[in-house]
Amino acid sequence: MFKKKPEKAYAVIGLGRFGEALAIMLAESGKEVIVADRDENKIKEMRQYTEYAFVVENLNKETLKEMGIQNCDVAIICIGEQVDISILTTMSVLELGVPRVISKALSAEQGAVLEKLGAEVVYPERDMAVRLGKKLLSGQLIDYVALLNDVEIRQIQVPESLNGKTVEEIELRQKFRLNIIAIENISGTNTEVVPEDVLKKDDIIVVIGKIKNINSFEESL
Repeated sequence: MFKKKPEKAYAVIGLGRFGEALAIMLAESGKEVIVADRDENKIKEMRQYTEYAFVVENLNKETLKEMGIQNCDVAIICIGEQVDISILTTMSVLELGVPRVISKALSAEQGAVLEKLGAEVVYPERDMAVRLGKKLLSGQLIDYVALLNDVEIRQIQVPESLNGKTVEEIELRQKFRLNIIAIENISGTNTEVVPEDVLKKDDIIVVIGKIKNINSFEESL
């Protein structure tokens, strides 16, 4: 059984593609990780990353407690495909008192139930689809981070139309209520952006603001 240690500890329950990749990343970052799955081969593979890898057929509260899930700071339930098991496991982990429980969901209905139980919900497939869609729809979008209140941070490639213009000249704040928080190019990342900075084609500007305003800016390019 895993016992509480000074450093932050994580539990990953379910080793599909999402769960396995997450568990490996956490373990390789030096974190204490408990993993559980019914597939013995997957558990054997995970034992090169963590000594707390358990083959589990029944994810009831007693079994989870024997593993030491209650001693973790964060538990991630990665079994969205089996809705009933996902919900019951999430409930058991919450009842064991894990401070932060994150559950994978494949539908809005499943997510709504998990949220009512008290879990944070992630939608890996949906989020990847949205990310790909945004990139397809915008010729300049490199990547983005979604924040609260419809605010995003986006990396946007500087087009030919802005080549040679200064930050002041493009009037991003005045026209679109956006702020440039960094400029990236082959020389590195400049986070101390000033109005006199000159943009060059294929530079990447990192902007922050309301989604609708960023969309308007991209449409103007």
